[in-house]
Amino acid sequence: MGIRSEKEKKVARLKDDFNEANIIVMTDFRGLNVLQMNKLRRALQQEGVKYNVVKNTLARIAARETGLKIEEYLEGPTGIAYGYDDPLAPVKILVKFAREYDRFSLKGGVLENKILDETDLKRLSELPPKEVLLARVLGGFQAPLSGLMNVLQGNIRSLAYLLQALKEKREAESQ
Repeated sequence: MGIRSEKEKKVARLKDDFNEANIIVMTDFRGLNVLQMNKLRRALQQEGVKYNVVKNTLARIAARETGLKIEEYLEGPTGIAYGYDDPLAPVKILVKFAREYDRFSLKGGVLENKILDETDLKRLSELPPKEVLLARVLGGFQAPLSGLMNVLQGNIRSLAYLLQALKEKREAESQ
């Protein structure tokens, strides 16, 4: 197998990753040692996030062929994290890691074809987890319904008290 066909396979793999991931985050890992890189990879892997060190020229070709405008982030040593399930998981881990290790930094990313810079990624990392957001939305839907139920129950309760009072009055009159 020639060098050219191996590079073509790597570009095809990158294109697949770019197309399948719901979030892509480019990082600069310059200055990290092997233990630190392994720690990062393990943390990402536990959340189902794939992390690869890429050759910028191959990543540029794959990005161009998939329509991603990320060339500006493909300078210097580049590691790319691909999130498939929860788009916040890789961002939270990478931002935390960047705070922990000064040499590690976020370059930029892509979320649903929207290009994100480092500031956008940091803002994303501050969002609560998906489960909390879903609970808040459901709570927002539930509040008006429970209010309506209380109002309806109040009317039914009042009607029950009225009927009880009428029954007691008639019983008293019949005696």
